[in-house]
Amino acid sequence: MSWFILCIAGLLEVVWAVGLKYTHGFSRLWPSIITVVAMVVSVALLSWAMKTLPTGTAYAVWTGIGAVGAATTGILLLGESASPARLASLALIVVGIIGLKLSTH
Repeated sequence: MSWFILCIAGLLEVVWAVGLKYTHGFSRLWPSIITVVAMVVSVALLSWAMKTLPTGTAYAVWTGIGAVGAATTGILLLGESASPARLASLALIVVGIIGLKLSTH
């Protein structure tokens, strides 16, 4: 269950990371509200998952999901670069996340 909660927390990190772009420095009301709520819930779920998961593993997986998700969203929806080097780097992050999951007892 902790891994599921951690994945939801990571997906919410993607929401708030991408949401920051749309807040325009927190000057737009609804994007700002959505972003702040996603931030709070994401960190709360991370904290909950860390009750049973190792701290370093949980934090690394949470940030990894957020980083890969935000970068992928940028590529797919915002027209950001999808260069081979960038895609390879994202793949390395995914491999690291999988490695951390598999090595956690």
